[in-house]
Amino acid sequence: MTTSPAVPWTGPDPYAAALRAGHGPLFLRRTDGWLLPLEVERWCAGADPVDREVLDRCEGAVLDVGCGPGRLVAELAARGRTVLGIDVSAAAVDHTVRLGGQALCRSVFEPLPGQGRWGTVLLMDGNVGIGGDPGALLDRVGQLLAPGGLLIAEAAAVDVDERADVHLTDAHDAVGAPFLWARLGTPALLRYARGWERVGQWAAGGRCFVALRSRRASSSAEPPKRTAVISSQRARKPSADRPVADR
Repeated sequence: MTTSPAVPWTGPDPYAAALRAGHGPLFLRRTDGWLLPLEVERWCAGADPVDREVLDRCEGAVLDVGCGPGRLVAELAARGRTVLGIDVSAAAVDHTVRLGGQALCRSVFEPLPGQGRWGTVLLMDGNVGIGGDPGALLDRVGQLLAPGGLLIAEAAAVDVDERADVHLTDAHDAVGAPFLWARLGTPALLRYARGWERVGQWAAGGRCFVALRSRRASSSAEPPKRTAVISSQRARKPSADRPVADR
């Protein structure tokens, strides 16, 4: 089992407050004071044309890692696709469930349903930075995907490769717990993706994306299961035709 890095968005939670409000301002702040504005309004809106182009490329069952308030999960569910969102923020998971999507309050590095069987994993909205170790994250995604499965990742729109301790802050200087994060432009993401096959690279709406195909032979895939979980942080209830959460 991969050891989970420090989990973001726990403790004092300006992120949850921003999701409840449906807007920012919300920032990632480095220890040197540098701020990265976060696009809360876009995350809380419905899927836009750029998002829908990404979702058109998805194959098989889709796992949205760091699903946030659930716009992509909801859009895929509306299309009749098998999709699950995961997020360490209970507020994000609750928002996704309210939109009609399935979601679990869980880190990507924890046990997850359908390991080794997902057709597509999404790392959108900067989520290639989860854990601050891109190599470890890509290795973990490879474990989650079926052999030949697809990763669609959104890279930063600038050529950057950095890892830093950050925290979330808002306009009132509410500060969340510190956590490790990474920012990768497309060149850096491709450097970390050794052993993956690049099958697509594009830009739209000022955003940059890479599609990578796993070459891993699966040795730990779960057998097919025909039940499901719709979850908040506290409850997991079964329904038909979805993966089952690990207990």
